[in-house]
Amino acid sequence: MTGMMRIDDRKGNSMIFIGITGGVGAGKSAVLGYLKELDGVRVMLSDEIAHELMEPGSDCYNRLKELFAGEPIWLEDGHFDRPALAGVIFSDDKKRELLNGVVHPAVKEYVLNAVKEAKKEGIFMLVLEAALLIEEGYGEICDELWYIYASEEVRRKRLKSSRGYSDEKIDSIFASQLKEAEYRRHCKEVIDNDGDIENTIASINKALSKYKE
Repeated sequence: MTGMMRIDDRKGNSMIFIGITGGVGAGKSAVLGYLKELDGVRVMLSDEIAHELMEPGSDCYNRLKELFAGEPIWLEDGHFDRPALAGVIFSDDKKRELLNGVVHPAVKEYVLNAVKEAKKEGIFMLVLEAALLIEEGYGEICDELWYIYASEEVRRKRLKSSRGYSDEKIDSIFASQLKEAEYRRHCKEVIDNDGDIENTIASINKALSKYKE
């Protein structure tokens, strides 16, 4: 990244660990796409980690197979039918809590190990995206948290356009997530992703400017 200091330029040679969160439809993937192209930055997505940990044969999978045995969320090959699983957990708080109680501790353990490895490798900045970053206590692990902001109106339009979600489904998902004030209370930086990509990049660069030489 032009103008950004390298890992060995920082006091104590310490790696920067950033946690990124925000409501569904906020455009976190666009922010991550920009960050992962920067020199010395590694990006992790909690959803991808969870998918890996939920593969058949894993400890997470076996526990979930027992908890959700009667649910119509299984493909013929034994894998999860992910759209069906999402439908179940977003419509039932208790089932969502059951799933999270199994998967999230396993994801956190994976992330902690990844942080240790990244420090050994001399990575400049490690970035973790997680929908429940705040709820799962990642603020105690990360150097700082970033909130990716977009208005509910913009998020709704994006979800209808990109995922074909109905208003009813969007309302259900919005209701299950933190309110904007709570995100802002916990996050040190707010990345404005309510407009075009140029404005978003400017907001990201402003947040990164404190790490420049």
